[in-house]
Amino acid sequence: MSYIKPVTILPKNDYERLEKLKDYQILDTHSEDTFDKIALMAAQIFGTQSAFIGFVDTNRVFFKSNLSSLPVNELEREDSLASVAIMQDTVTIFPDTHLHPDLINSKYIDSREGGIRFYAGAPLKSPEGFNMGAICVVDSEPREGATEQQLEMLKTLASIIIDKLENRLRYRKSIESQINLMNIVLHEIKNPLASIKLANEIMSKSPQSVERMTENIKSSVIRIQAKLADLLTQSELEEKDLMLSIEEVDLRDMFTRLVNNFELLADRKKQTIQLYCDEALPLIEADRTKISDVLHNLLSNAIKYSYHGSTIKVSAREAGNYVHIEVKDEGQGLNFSDMQKLFTKFAKLSSKPTGKETSNGLGLSISKSFVELHRGNIYAMSPGKDKGTTFIVSIPFKYKREAEQVEAQEA
Repeated sequence: MSYIKPVTILPKNDYERLEKLKDYQILDTHSEDTFDKIALMAAQIFGTQSAFIGFVDTNRVFFKSNLSSLPVNELEREDSLASVAIMQDTVTIFPDTHLHPDLINSKYIDSREGGIRFYAGAPLKSPEGFNMGAICVVDSEPREGATEQQLEMLKTLASIIIDKLENRLRYRKSIESQINLMNIVLHEIKNPLASIKLANEIMSKSPQSVERMTENIKSSVIRIQAKLADLLTQSELEEKDLMLSIEEVDLRDMFTRLVNNFELLADRKKQTIQLYCDEALPLIEADRTKISDVLHNLLSNAIKYSYHGSTIKVSAREAGNYVHIEVKDEGQGLNFSDMQKLFTKFAKLSSKPTGKETSNGLGLSISKSFVELHRGNIYAMSPGKDKGTTFIVSIPFKYKREAEQVEAQEA
């Protein structure tokens, strides 16, 4: 049967396929001995002149391995038979391309010397089912076909390539996960360290405050120890996702401790922290440490970016099945550009700390991930620059463990 060129050579899942291809980070990389050896094995199995390992990008096909006289390492997507090979899950084979009118007009298949007459390509299928590209063998002479054993061996080589890419991806994500965990812990111990430093300064100037400051230092040290212990626990996990330790949490008690911990920093700027919490606020099911981290970060930012003598309001109330938490300041506010990148890691916003504090741009990104792990939401509102900012966090009272189990089964 003659090959009929389809209306489009774009798979229906091309967008998702290209996203997966980006994850592999294989495009525009140098040739490697490992891939060249796999391509050479394919050529030896079929006894062909040339072999390629190609990945189909948006508008081109990039050759990770090019065992041929072709002087380039990429072709236009529409000119490459790899674009045809990814349209089906079986091996694409053309014993003689000149027998197919829809192929003969390609500049790499025409009747000139060295043009492609024989082609066999096995798709490089990711675990998600996306065809990333193809490993193919090419010859300038037509053939009667290929044996089943040859085709199976070509498919085996294709699976080896994907296994190699997946192993690299897992390793890279594991390293990134460890770096992210370290960033989280280093960021979150900044506040207790600042409290310790300030408490020491107060004790040196006011001996009568020793008992109170000692308690604050003890609380801060416990927080740091908990953070380091959490890092060690998370580093032992194979999965990159952070885990939750769900328990019943009294937000009223958490808010009281929170305000006490930040009272020293607020006093330094002559700021006032006002706390409003529903008397009958129910307990919530949450990871105590991570929710505390979120609130610590939001109140820390409110103090850091608010002016001297201003007021910061922290509130919590019941809203249906959720607890609705607000941290409102009278600080520098946010402009449109800030709102667009607010929860992006390492984002640089227009606001500047008012007391020469430091900022690494991680806090809000971390807070967002913690809130979403609880199946909650976090967002911000601001009337504009110098008009203050309100951060709103909504967390369900009951953590839906059954949803977590379903997701684990689907994974």
